[in-house]
Amino acid sequence: MNKSELVKLRQDHVVKGVYTLLPAMIAEAKGAVVRDVEGKEFLDFSGGIGVLNVGHCPDEVVEAIRDQAGKYLHSCFMVQMYEPYIALAKELNELVSPISPMKTMFVNSGAEAVENAVKIAKYHTRRPGILCFENAFHGRTAIGMSLTSKVKYYKYGFWPFSPEVYRVPYAYCYRCSYNLTYPSCNIYCAEFISEKFFDLYAAAESIAAIIIEPVEGEGGFIVPPKEYLGRLQNICKDHGIVLIIDEIQTGFGRTGKMFAYEHSGVEPDILITAKSLAAGMPLAAVTGKAEIMDSVENGGVGGTFGGNPVCCRAGLAVLKILKEKRLVERANEIGKKIMEKFHSFSEKYPFVGDVRGLGAMNAMEIVVDKKKSKPDGDLAKAVVKRCYEKGLIMLTAGGFSNVIRHLVPLVVTDEQLEKGLKILGEAMAEQVE
Repeated sequence: MNKSELVKLRQDHVVKGVYTLLPAMIAEAKGAVVRDVEGKEFLDFSGGIGVLNVGHCPDEVVEAIRDQAGKYLHSCFMVQMYEPYIALAKELNELVSPISPMKTMFVNSGAEAVENAVKIAKYHTRRPGILCFENAFHGRTAIGMSLTSKVKYYKYGFWPFSPEVYRVPYAYCYRCSYNLTYPSCNIYCAEFISEKFFDLYAAAESIAAIIIEPVEGEGGFIVPPKEYLGRLQNICKDHGIVLIIDEIQTGFGRTGKMFAYEHSGVEPDILITAKSLAAGMPLAAVTGKAEIMDSVENGGVGGTFGGNPVCCRAGLAVLKILKEKRLVERANEIGKKIMEKFHSFSEKYPFVGDVRGLGAMNAMEIVVDKKKSKPDGDLAKAVVKRCYEKGLIMLTAGGFSNVIRHLVPLVVTDEQLEKGLKILGEAMAEQVE
């Protein structure tokens, strides 16, 4: 079936609300390359929105899936246990903390993991409130949507939202909510919570958890100062609040560490992972300190499909690939080249207002004029569209959709990386012609 026929079928049979950014119709993919139904090849700098750190269809993952599919597809872990669930939980626990005893549960998606992390934090603390941040994205389910910052089109019309959710500014230094400058600000965005928020908006004793992305993903790849997470952790320790770190997009080597929180030297009370955990298979994890995770009574959390054995085998294969191919280190090599190129764009073009990133999680913020920093979402989308026409898949992000983000699979070759950056450079140059 050709592309136009498939597009027509999509329009007739798939709901409009499931938006597709680019007119691509994939046929097959491998590594960092996607081929569409018409035979055209694309370099994938989107990675399925951060899902494919080990690339499209890695042989080891495909073989693990095939092997497990020939044994059993499902039993429900709550009915009959199986080794892949337990083995993957053990590996994650040891990755997250070699010091504190950790325990893990599996669910199907990042949003479901967010919901369960919040439930566990509330149950453990016997408190109702959750503190989250501007520009955050934590999913589209009831609690996840309430924690997500951007209104259109993630929240508008889907009322009511979950109660006792409070929001404060993130450490977005390029657009500081307090008109301060780092480092002279002394990380006031964190100090604001203990100095004013607990008095003016919600008592510390009513807050069960602070949930935060160590680098905000959908919000625009916002990288906070290194000290920021540590300040938040101190606040949590002072007031008996659970620190939930959402690494759904940042996890598994993307930022040049296995997890982005490692850049700050903190340890999460609860860690949420998904996306690149299983190379595209539907799997997410909630990993936390044993005393917090085990505070929930028997049967209080779970689900029919959570931790499906095929998905867990894929996850085990992913962790092996990350280690054996040294993809965490590779992320830093990729990121160095990307940031050099992005900085050269910033020097060349007045519409590149800010360049930021950790490891291979990088972004350019596109503005009308960098002196005024007014967001230009239309221009960002035009660059992404032109990249697609030239054979490169990229995505936008940010509250104003004006951030061009980079999430290439970490198995990309140097030649593919250079080719993609060349295409991006051509697309950028065309905007000033």
